[in-house]
Amino acid sequence: MAIMLRAKGLDAGKAIRHALLGAGALAAATVGPLATVAYAQQGQPRTIEDTEVDEILHKECDPVFAAAGINPKDMHILLIEDKELNAGTANGHLIGLNTGTIAEAKTPNELIGVMAHETGHAAGGHTVRGEAEMQRAAMNPMLLTLGLGLLAAVAGAPDAGMALIGSSGYFGTLGAIGYSREQESRADQAAITYLEKAGESGRGMVEFFDNFRYQEVFEEARRYKYFQDHPISSERIEALRRRAEEQPHYNAVDPPELVALHEVMRAKLFAFTQPPQQTFIKYPENDTSYPARYARAIAYYRETEIDFALQAIAGLIADQPNNPYLWELKGQVLFEAGRVKESEPAHRRSVELKPNAPLLQINLARAILAQDDGKRADEAIEHLQKALAADPQNAFAFALMAQAYDAKGDGGAARLASAEERYALGDMVQARVFALRARELLPKNTPQWRRATDIVLVANPGKDDLQRLGG
Repeated sequence: MAIMLRAKGLDAGKAIRHALLGAGALAAATVGPLATVAYAQQGQPRTIEDTEVDEILHKECDPVFAAAGINPKDMHILLIEDKELNAGTANGHLIGLNTGTIAEAKTPNELIGVMAHETGHAAGGHTVRGEAEMQRAAMNPMLLTLGLGLLAAVAGAPDAGMALIGSSGYFGTLGAIGYSREQESRADQAAITYLEKAGESGRGMVEFFDNFRYQEVFEEARRYKYFQDHPISSERIEALRRRAEEQPHYNAVDPPELVALHEVMRAKLFAFTQPPQQTFIKYPENDTSYPARYARAIAYYRETEIDFALQAIAGLIADQPNNPYLWELKGQVLFEAGRVKESEPAHRRSVELKPNAPLLQINLARAILAQDDGKRADEAIEHLQKALAADPQNAFAFALMAQAYDAKGDGGAARLASAEERYALGDMVQARVFALRARELLPKNTPQWRRATDIVLVANPGKDDLQRLGG
């Protein structure tokens, strides 16, 4: 997906991770024609990265961010694959959102209302639990990013694939977030203000919370995590309703285009996060809507019914030939089926349609490199450079860059790329090791050599490392 943040060290105040994956299929390590999903640590949540979903979320929420005085480009939405209803903000520019919350938000306005509430926390600078608790939460990294669209492995290199699948460092989670009732009230009031300023109705937020009014009577352990951290009460809901009903835009409705996009997002997430048979039940063959057809195409892919998946995708592309995410999904299905060369034109078409999406550039570069044609390394590097120009801290792009430079026989540049990858993930030990090796291989006093030196200096060098720098 398109949410790209830098995870550096274990700074709980930053509480961010770097994600590497694009639209299409779930990230996996692969050793053959079919992909297998690997989990870094059993039971940990998985983040989802999908450019299409991220764009829809921002289309829904950016007006509220702007109304709060936050540049939408600075607001990052961290999507977590978890059926539990939950959302929260870890800092002023990061909102974490469980897929379960999207599943429960039946309309764009309901989801916008929830996000407006979280924006109220973010803009209000509301504190999370104690710094020590945040630090403890940050010590529990989630190394696996499951995304829609980009394998975290290079075909034929399972060991590298398993290493790369951990390329999204996750140094803070929603687990440490908890707000007081006073902060909840303030966030409610701020949310109504932002919604009205953005021309949105507060009805969705009221109805969303009202749907879960019963949570207040549950004991703490039985409540949704969201309502453990965001105390709810009938008094709070009624106060929110009164304020919302006073606003001029209370009766505003969602535009049909936004409703359609919301359904696409929900269908896509459902198809990727639920068992395929559940998708076929929820979106049966007699449902010929675009979201249903999209969901079934993904379910066929996840069932490894490749021919059915490709046939379904072909029908979708016939209806929307300029949709880059359909082309990327096609490329992903072909790639994972071991048809790497066939996947390249589909990925190339997705890049032509959306050249500024770094994850699509990475998909194409990966497809080129997987064909083991050393003469095309420069072509792959060009696409990776475009991706890194848009997202300078994309660890997976650096990992592929290392592979490309190795294919060219440029060991110094390859080791520097590996140093950049590990540095972006917050792995200072390996970043330092690779950077020291790069310095030995790169021409002295070149920009690349100086960059390697910089990495060593900021990666907690020891006395021996500093001696090597002076050598």
